[in-house]
Amino acid sequence: MLYTAHFGAAVLGCYLIALAMLRSRWPASSPTIAILCWQGVGLAVGLSAIGIPLSIGLAPYAEPPGTSLRLLAEDLAGGRLPAELGVGHLALISVGLGVGAVLFWSTGSSLRHAFRARQRQRDLLALVARADPAAPGALVLDHPSATAYCVPGLRPRVVISAGALSLLPRAELAAVLSHEQAHAKERHDLVLLPFTALVRALPGVTWVVRALAAVALLVEMRADDRARRQHTDELLAAALARFATAPSRATPAGMLAAADHDIVARVRRLRAPLGPTPLAAMAALTASTMLAMLPIALFLA
Repeated sequence: MLYTAHFGAAVLGCYLIALAMLRSRWPASSPTIAILCWQGVGLAVGLSAIGIPLSIGLAPYAEPPGTSLRLLAEDLAGGRLPAELGVGHLALISVGLGVGAVLFWSTGSSLRHAFRARQRQRDLLALVARADPAAPGALVLDHPSATAYCVPGLRPRVVISAGALSLLPRAELAAVLSHEQAHAKERHDLVLLPFTALVRALPGVTWVVRALAAVALLVEMRADDRARRQHTDELLAAALARFATAPSRATPAGMLAAADHDIVARVRRLRAPLGPTPLAAMAALTASTMLAMLPIALFLA
């Protein structure tokens, strides 16, 4: 049961880190580190969810889960099984493999849904969007509401509405376009994918839903930080504030929009000086990395 305890400790550690991050202020000052922490937590939770039932079921082999799985495969190929491996053990092994299959399916399903939504959006844009020299590198959608979003993928598209063009001064428009281009260049859709898959696989688990919302906000802050390299903080903050007060349309599913996810907090963040990376951020990164490596090591042993 030693390996089961290790997987259980990883889950407990992930829960405590997630709880601490959801209650802390430092992620807003270091969104890149916070995103890395969440990725480590998500990986450790997923692998541990597979590893706990597997390690109990494979206990008769008295080896790490990775080695035990190999031995089980060799025994099955040879038409034999250890006498200690009973029906209960086989059932738990099936549960572990089933959890892995569910996580794999939910990831593939999330990818498939996102791909279809983006393809529909590209097809629609090909029919109704136009280029405009006022928004270089973007497609303009003739709609009176104010919106700007990125269609991610291998052929990303930055889209802005005619309403946003009329709402934003040229300098603020350039800052918003830089924000959307950051989403496209850094493939923030792939950053969100593991948590979208976890929410699909574990519906109703509150902290997983909150984790997805936290990562989505951090991704927007990361794109804000990329935009502020080329434009002043006040320009981007003013543009976001205009979006917050203007009539806007819902962002299409699967897209990444400049005006999504707590504009008030993002504007406040842009208008307040950011301090150095706090020690709590580095501690959380170290802990989440170690927690992610623990189940990986158990499976590779």
